[in-house]
Amino acid sequence: MKLLFKPLIILTVVLLAAIQTQAAEKIYVYNWTEYLPESVIAQFTKKTGIEVVYATYDSNETMYAKLKLIKKDGYDVTVPSTYFVSKMGREGMLMKLDHTLLPNMKNLDPELLNKDYDPDNNYSIPYMWGSTGIAVNTDEIPKEQITSWKDLWKPEFKGKLLLQDDLREVFHMALRIKGFSGNTTDPKEIEQAYLLLKELMPNVLLFNSDSPRLPFLAGEVSIGMIWNGEAWMAREENPAIQYVYPKEGASFWVDSFVIPKGARNPKGAHAFINFMMNPEVAKACVEEYGYPTPVEPAIALLAPDIGSSRTIFPDSKVIQQGEFQNDVGQAIEIYQKYWEKLRTSD
Repeated sequence: MKLLFKPLIILTVVLLAAIQTQAAEKIYVYNWTEYLPESVIAQFTKKTGIEVVYATYDSNETMYAKLKLIKKDGYDVTVPSTYFVSKMGREGMLMKLDHTLLPNMKNLDPELLNKDYDPDNNYSIPYMWGSTGIAVNTDEIPKEQITSWKDLWKPEFKGKLLLQDDLREVFHMALRIKGFSGNTTDPKEIEQAYLLLKELMPNVLLFNSDSPRLPFLAGEVSIGMIWNGEAWMAREENPAIQYVYPKEGASFWVDSFVIPKGARNPKGAHAFINFMMNPEVAKACVEEYGYPTPVEPAIALLAPDIGSSRTIFPDSKVIQQGEFQNDVGQAIEIYQKYWEKLRTSD
């Protein structure tokens, strides 16, 4: 009995240590505000035993600047938009994905894979995609009067307008009015867009990319730029808030999961990303936030009023009229120069 006692103690200590290690496993996720249901995080932890430490940001620029400062022991998963995936990949900020750990990639829409910003999806997996258009409170403004980005320049909207706090989306609006691509790298075209936006500034009450629906719901604004998911959530609370795809073309984007170079738990990060491509999980995300999912089997699971919503799922004509954001390379410095001038102008 005495001979067995010591090995038994050692075995018990080893097992307890293993259990404690498993219980303490964590991943650190850095995501957009209101973009991942708490119920989904709880499901992931229940299924895998991995705790999710969750933090949020309100712009790609904020996320990028923070990750630039972290060299190790940083976030395991973050969710940049289209053009930031290519920028961060090019700058060596992202870890190459191991597709063998992501079997649920089979569920993804091929149309959203292997894009120019990340050929072969070496660094990114699409999470959700969507558009930026115009929100209108039809109790205050008849929807039929708003068809164009140009309508936001109307003098009757002085001091009443909301714009996204996102330089690429704001410049997209002015560039499309001028007949240019929202992805232009031409300094003269960007300058023309800036001059047009200067004329808009008297109409602007606030910039908001945190929860832009809230100023609409609070009655602070009746018209402005908004993401389609935010418009859908706003309409759930106030049916008078409608979403308009401007005739010059909406801005379209894809937000993707990536693993930053300084990740603490890459294996756990892969497990999380793979979990998010489960159809039931993707369905829950669409229902919560009103953005379309790239997980094709999830769409068939949606209730008819959600699956048929044009706000959530634009038709092909609307997509063709619009433009997906791409990386503009070094031209982003030109955008930033004019953006700073725009935001500090009287």
